Formats: sequence, C-alpha cells, structure tokens
Amino acid sequence: MALEIERKFLVDHIPAAVDGARLELEQGYLAADANGIEVRLRRSGSEFLLGVKYKVAAMSRVEVELPIGEEEFGELWPATVGARLCKTRRTLTCDDQVFYIDDYHNDLAGLVTAEIEFGSESEAEEFRPPSWLGPEITGVEAYKNRTLAQAGLPVGVTT
Repeated sequence: MALEIERKFLVDHIPAAVDGARLELEQGYLAADANGIEVRLRRSGSEFLLGVKYKVAAMSRVEVELPIGEEEFGELWPATVGARLCKTRRTLTCDDQVFYIDDYHNDLAGLVTAEIEFGSESEAEEFRPPSWLGPEITGVEAYKNRTLAQAGLPVGVTT
C-alpha cells in the first residue's frame, strides 16, 4: 500500500532556487466523492497514469498509480470533461525537504501551491513552513485538485 502523507500551502512567492525540470501535468477526474475517494487520469509527457486515492487519516491517503497506454488514456479522457486541470510542477529542495510547487493554468491561472510529503504524520506535524509559503490549505476542500478541476478557484479568491 502506497501511503501519501502531505501538507499543502498557498505560495506567497516562488524562491529563486527552484530546481529540477518543469513537468507539465494534465489531470482529469473520472470519479470523486465527498468522502475523498478519487479516480483520476494523469498525463505527463509520454507517461499516462490511472490513479486512485482515498483518505485513511487526517493527513494520510492511500495512493495507487498504475501506468496505462496512450490508447487507454485516449479512450478514458473524454469522460473527464468538466473535471480537468493543467499545471506546471517544479521541485525545490530546502533543508533536506522536497517541495512540489504547482503553478496552475487556464481558469486556475495565478494559483500557485506547494505540497510537501512526509514519512509519518508526526513528521508532518513537526514541520515548520518557510517564510515563502503562505496560508496552509491542507484538507481545505476548495483547494483539493479534484475540486479545483470541477469547480474552479474558490469564491472570493483572486490570484
């Protein structure tokens, strides 16, 4: 079982030291429910994935990603109309911690978030965010990717 333990923040400003390649991601949701279960498709370059996530604890979710072929992806992609998003992902390593910085596009343009993954919930709870991170949005339904893909930016949010 692949367990994902993460915290998510809005980004006030992107540090100059962002390293790693830019990764262009497209994702679309086949199914998502109010209990946090989601089934998604993701395309990154020539890589195609079918992913399933579900919540098991406050900051922990099971995440399973299975590679699929381009043909299967193409057959399933139309089912995600109305529940898609595009973003550019970059990485930053700071104090031995890896940050995944997502810069959203299209209707979500201007939204920038950072996710940090941890080995345990206690490690996640002990994490102190650096000054370049803005408000924490871990667990905030309006900022979950599946919600952003379906509903757009939260009401009242300007980027």
